[in-house]
Amino acid sequence: MQHHNEQSLGKVIQEFLRVNKLESKLSDVRALDCWPKVVGPMISKHTIDLRIDKKTLYVRLDSDAIRNELLYAKSLIIKNMNNEVGKEAIIEIVFR
Repeated sequence: MQHHNEQSLGKVIQEFLRVNKLESKLSDVRALDCWPKVVGPMISKHTIDLRIDKKTLYVRLDSDAIRNELLYAKSLIIKNMNNEVGKEAIIEIVFR
């Protein structure tokens, strides 16, 4: 039996996420998960807290020196995180 309204499972899930406004939350989770891969184990070890609010990533670090170094690499970190997520999930980073 052939159905004319067939869609791939991936498209159905994407539509479900979009309709239920969960798409941005999923992107947030993916962005948080890729932080260690993007910045490496040393910086990840000094990361105390990560959170995302309205496409802004807030990063709390335990080292002022690392915080200052990351300020210079902010645009590269944003680019690499968005590449990992596959969409523009982060537009700004605030280091604390």
